[in-house]
Amino acid sequence: MDVPANPGIGPVLKEFSDVRRIAVLRGGGLGDLIYTFPALHALKNAYPGATVTLLGTPVHASVTAATEGPVDDVEMLPVARGVHDGPRNGERFEDGVEDVAAQEAFFEAMQARRFDLALQMHGGGRFSNPFLLRLGARHTAGTRTKDAAPLERNLDYVYYQNEPDRWLEVAGLAGAPSIISPPVRPRPEHQRNIVGYRDAQRTSLVVVHPGATDPRRRWPASCFAEAAAGLAAEGAQVLIVGDRSERALAQKVAELAVRRLPAAGRHAVRSVAGELGIGDLAALLADATVMLASDSGPRHLAQAVGTPTVGVFWVGNAFNAAPRGRSLHRVHMSWVTVCPECGADVTQVGWTAPHCGHDDTLIKGIAVADVVQDVLDLTATSLLLRGR
Repeated sequence: MDVPANPGIGPVLKEFSDVRRIAVLRGGGLGDLIYTFPALHALKNAYPGATVTLLGTPVHASVTAATEGPVDDVEMLPVARGVHDGPRNGERFEDGVEDVAAQEAFFEAMQARRFDLALQMHGGGRFSNPFLLRLGARHTAGTRTKDAAPLERNLDYVYYQNEPDRWLEVAGLAGAPSIISPPVRPRPEHQRNIVGYRDAQRTSLVVVHPGATDPRRRWPASCFAEAAAGLAAEGAQVLIVGDRSERALAQKVAELAVRRLPAAGRHAVRSVAGELGIGDLAALLADATVMLASDSGPRHLAQAVGTPTVGVFWVGNAFNAAPRGRSLHRVHMSWVTVCPECGADVTQVGWTAPHCGHDDTLIKGIAVADVVQDVLDLTATSLLLRGR
């Protein structure tokens, strides 16, 4: 196969012919979708006449409906082992719930769409490759561990790799060179919805997200509160975000922060967790000066809409999920490599080892003062870029 002179992230193979319908398999949450956006833009650029159908989850459908991006439509994945476990707060596959009838109906409907190209962008392929092959697409490409079913074109799956780069390599297998991806744009109605959240009397807006799906990835609430209070004291408005399940955590951070502030400045920090749909959250993040967060979906969304971020990461997650540039994004890493409770090696993750069963935070030893200073530095950069 021909390889262009400028291959980008990885080899760019010859384009497939007569591609009009592309399916992309990507389960998971908000951040999992954001990882794929550079690759999806590359596919759109390489196959401008093709539609891109995302086989995803409800949060993916909400994001694509609320923003302008490379996805044309979303098909909901059925609950299936290793592909989609179902709602976070509902029945999950490990509880023994898998709707085989729903899977069969899904495959029948997808086969009827006659996809020309199907891409697996969901893990190492042990479960997702057989799932993808049942779509009946003319061509397939994706990642593969040694024990996974082969696709037509395969990228060896090595766990520790920057996730957006991984999926850009998969796009390259399909003949799509890497391009500079445009920022995600919230639709105008969501921009209008968040107008009342901004306090024009404050010099900047810092959005804070203290949550993460895995509690081991969360910086302690007390640290977020100390940082929020410090930023408010410097003139920032601080809004703490989260979904409905994170209301208690966000409120705790807000209350701890307010206690550190004089009465006159306490209005500068408040929780809006549970108030914003995904489109309004994207609009709020796009309007923010800087975002401060643990490694989480909202931090990835902030980066995608073009807002500077300060992220607090466990070192292993930083390999996969941290932004690469440092002019607009700062990364603080905890170098803990063993479980604080039992001493188990936590660097063997993902496909290679089971969870030890303890959820103690791995994000320790990150100085609050250093985090605050990075937010203040990026605030100056952000305001300069926006002409404020």
